[in-house]
Amino acid sequence: MTRQLVVIGNGMAGARAVEEILARGGGDAFDITIFGDEPYGNYNRIMLSHVLSGEESDADIFLNALPWYQENNITLHAGVRVERIDKYSKHVFAADGRVVPYDVLIIATGSHSFLPPMDGLYTPSGSVRHGVFTFRTMDDTRKMVQFAQHEHHRKAVVIGGGLLGLEAARGLQAYGLDVAVVHSGGHLMNAQLGPDGGAILRRSVQALGIEVHTGSRTTAVLGKDRITGVRLRDDTELDCDMVVVTAGIRPNVDVAVVSGLAVERAIVVDDHLRVMDEEDIYAVGECVQHRGEVYGLVAPLWEQAAVLADQITGVDRSSVYLGSRTATKLKVAGVDVASMGLAGPERDTDEHIVFSEPSRGVFKSIVIRDNKMVGATLLGDSRKVAYLTQAFDQGLPLPEERLSLMFDLGSPGEEEGVSELADSAQVCNCNGVSKGTLVAAVQGGCRSVPAAMDATRAGKGCGSCKLLVTQVVEWAADGAVEDDPAASYYVPGIPLDKAALISRIRELGLRSVSQVFAALAPGSAEDAKSKMGLASLLKMMLAEQYIDERDARFINDRVHANIQRDGTFSVVPQMKGGVTSVQQLRTIADVAEKHNIPMIKLTGGQRIDLLGVPKEDLPQVWADLDMPSGYAYGKSFRTVKTCVGKDYCRFGTGDSTGLGISLESRFQGIESPAKLKLAVSGCPRNCAESLVKDVGVVAVEGGRWEIYVGGAAGAQIRKGDLLVTVDTPEEVTLLAGRFMQYYRENANWLERTYAFVPRVGIDRIRSVILDDSEGIAARLDEAMQESVDNYVDPWSERDDPLTPGQFRTSLPLTVLPQVPVR
Repeated sequence: MTRQLVVIGNGMAGARAVEEILARGGGDAFDITIFGDEPYGNYNRIMLSHVLSGEESDADIFLNALPWYQENNITLHAGVRVERIDKYSKHVFAADGRVVPYDVLIIATGSHSFLPPMDGLYTPSGSVRHGVFTFRTMDDTRKMVQFAQHEHHRKAVVIGGGLLGLEAARGLQAYGLDVAVVHSGGHLMNAQLGPDGGAILRRSVQALGIEVHTGSRTTAVLGKDRITGVRLRDDTELDCDMVVVTAGIRPNVDVAVVSGLAVERAIVVDDHLRVMDEEDIYAVGECVQHRGEVYGLVAPLWEQAAVLADQITGVDRSSVYLGSRTATKLKVAGVDVASMGLAGPERDTDEHIVFSEPSRGVFKSIVIRDNKMVGATLLGDSRKVAYLTQAFDQGLPLPEERLSLMFDLGSPGEEEGVSELADSAQVCNCNGVSKGTLVAAVQGGCRSVPAAMDATRAGKGCGSCKLLVTQVVEWAADGAVEDDPAASYYVPGIPLDKAALISRIRELGLRSVSQVFAALAPGSAEDAKSKMGLASLLKMMLAEQYIDERDARFINDRVHANIQRDGTFSVVPQMKGGVTSVQQLRTIADVAEKHNIPMIKLTGGQRIDLLGVPKEDLPQVWADLDMPSGYAYGKSFRTVKTCVGKDYCRFGTGDSTGLGISLESRFQGIESPAKLKLAVSGCPRNCAESLVKDVGVVAVEGGRWEIYVGGAAGAQIRKGDLLVTVDTPEEVTLLAGRFMQYYRENANWLERTYAFVPRVGIDRIRSVILDDSEGIAARLDEAMQESVDNYVDPWSERDDPLTPGQFRTSLPLTVLPQVPVR
């Protein structure tokens, strides 16, 4: 009989503990339920700085997305906070009224950002002021990006000069902001570095253009209606538009406190990670106090999760956690930093070896006690980090020639150092990957560095360990490391680039995704990650000849609506060119009222979004609307945004509305490697924002039209390249369609035009589209026309679902927060 395991906390600690439990067969022993405050799967919090800087998208940092929970039969209540535990009746009580029993309970509530006291931080209602941010969650990061991008702010002040503060400062620079860091410590990263190392780090950070104020506290946030600056303890005032507070973290212990559990600085646990005096309650991660220590790093979390899983599953009752020797390997604001143990000597007998080269930003410090290394700091040069980490973790005897610890003077070089690492040595702190795991991946067939990284997640965190990961893989492969050919595959499951894949599909006459797998995949194995890309490609290539297989589609494409975070869908009826009518508006209002639509919202594409529609209600909502789909989902042509144009606007020189409607009518619903958004502006004032669209059209003097391609104003911002200026709307339609077909045939899967155009080059695109340099212009036009001719409104499936479950809610449902009613 299975037992009930409840986990409070869906962050890195909670999810990792569950992963470890599943790895020990816990999936057969427990029915697992997880509660998480955030409405997402489990993501790598360390990577938020990469999301802030734009190096990664938020979708890239998920460790376990929502399907993982379903695949492992885990009931996830995402976005639901647990408020109380009844340890006597063994139940948890959630904020949404849910009461769940448990046999074993794990608390993994993590920590929250600390906001030090200062004037002007809060509004009179008690909320944090607009323009002040913490940097702890995905939502925090998204808000910071939005604020930095779209409100035209010029300067930010980051309060806190630790790792997170410096990463935030560097990330905000990516949006053109001037950034100052205010740190109360005497030097930057004083928790990891000594004063000398901190001074060199300061030079490196200032060289990046970041202003640094150490030994100073922020006493007030200034400004009435908006943030205008901050005041420091010495009355210095720094101008700014936004404030980011990264002044440390505090364990989340509220649920433990109100439930009567043992809490001091954090939840007190024993060496088995069991909460003190509780038989069936365990805790793990940053909310835990073990032997007086509270950890804020990832490595202790991995170690705790493994011990906890051993205990809960009974695989190894002798397993104990005795604390962690903390070592960090990071890239801080572009500077390599490695720190372990002591930052400086504590006893008169401690040896302290220091090398400093400020002009190159290099600092090395090693502390030795009783011929054992008890601390090291490497700044700007981390080539010896593998050997030093081994010496620190294992307490290895050290060479008499101490300088060889820092330089290759007879001590193990990089390669030899890697060979001497124990299998248990942790290579990737972010994802808890050991050398032994990497070696096993190589021995299991991963013959390239990317393949080993994909198989183990090593190097998928902050990225500071990639050099060491590469060294381990090269050593394990004994020099037989291969380049990763998969990097050029159009989809991961078919070993062909796009051109070769298209050629083989045509040559073999393949018409469905399953046929492609059967004919071209190694072992004819189907790969879930490849299905969407293949389905889109086949539909683009074959039009009416394509055999549709619904399991090859993402949920949005299967039900022709956009899934929302609460599991409901949004419905967007077509509104060509942003133009509507009294009858359309009346119908939409009637449908919204009839179906109790909780939110009606205008979209950025000039349409009306009906949010909160249950899956099973979609057919009836579409029937009541009796309007075509507006294509607000899927990788396809979406919409054409227009301005008023010459009929009403005093400045309009062209009929932008008429041309926009014409373009949307022609290209509606065509498949593409990524979504396509268009716009038409009636004059160079560009009110429809045509310069930042995939294809943008601008009317200019003389009745002519400029066509821009490759623009973006979302996660990436890019002004489109001018393709050509033409005389008539007909030429616009022809050349825009030809460009889109060329893009459809040559872009990588999920590659937006803002990446495709620079990659191919606007000159080459002009030569193909305008000069027909490759002799394919007529074929491109013909292929586009074929797609246009085969358009079918997907909402017509409402009367005849293609599969019995197409519009039926799957069970069990993942319970998520409801879309708010406003």
